[in-house]
Amino acid sequence: MMATCRIPLVLLACGSFNPITNQHMRLFELARDHMHYTGQFEVVGGIVSPVSDGYGKQGLVQAKHRIFMAKLALQSSNWVTVDEWESQQPDWTETVVTMRYHYSRILKEYEQRTGAHRGGHGNINISAPPPQLKLVCGADFLSTFKIPGLWLDDHVEELVSRFGLVCISRGSLQPERAVHESDTLHRHRQNVFLVREWVRNESSATEIRRALRRGQSVKYLIPDSVMEYIQQHNLYTQDSERRNEGTALRPLIKQAHQHINSLND
Repeated sequence: MMATCRIPLVLLACGSFNPITNQHMRLFELARDHMHYTGQFEVVGGIVSPVSDGYGKQGLVQAKHRIFMAKLALQSSNWVTVDEWESQQPDWTETVVTMRYHYSRILKEYEQRTGAHRGGHGNINISAPPPQLKLVCGADFLSTFKIPGLWLDDHVEELVSRFGLVCISRGSLQPERAVHESDTLHRHRQNVFLVREWVRNESSATEIRRALRRGQSVKYLIPDSVMEYIQQHNLYTQDSERRNEGTALRPLIKQAHQHINSLND
């Protein structure tokens, strides 16, 4: 009986995925296990949403490559998919805006599905909870809320109150402290799920790019199919790492403009 009352949950991860790593995919598995163990949720899907080229981060290779690598990596998953919508936007898209887009799509699919069932035998449980969407992130993500000019206050509020976070701890980072130090996170702490990763994997996309530039092996850190794609397209080189060098991150520029506009209103 309990299983039928669980809330359907979709997990979303936003980021550069430059390139996607085994650690990125492990976040989804850890998050799903934890949310199942709460007894409240049934994870029904996962979405990887690579950022657009407009993000402006140094060393960011083209979205078409990052999308292709993510799809190659996730061929082994039967529940996590890659979505191209965010990557195709001409400008960088705020995380909350990406979540709104996916949530509206998830709700529409849910309503179409349940509406179709109701038109059938009429035995649909109309009291069944609608699906939820939560953001999967590493513990370092919580610290970005404190970076001046990176987040709009109302976006942080909406992110944690309307959607929620599933935060995976990495190494010595303490997400509990970030929740304690943020009034917004603390106020909505029941919607911030902290997951401890006991089997630690400290590999990062940054370290993997560095190894690739130096001609060192990255086998077992990324899927073989991704490694072959990188070699085939000669993606991570000294030249590619200089891409966007000296460019301010688009979030900082965009949020600053919005802040100025709000002051002028």
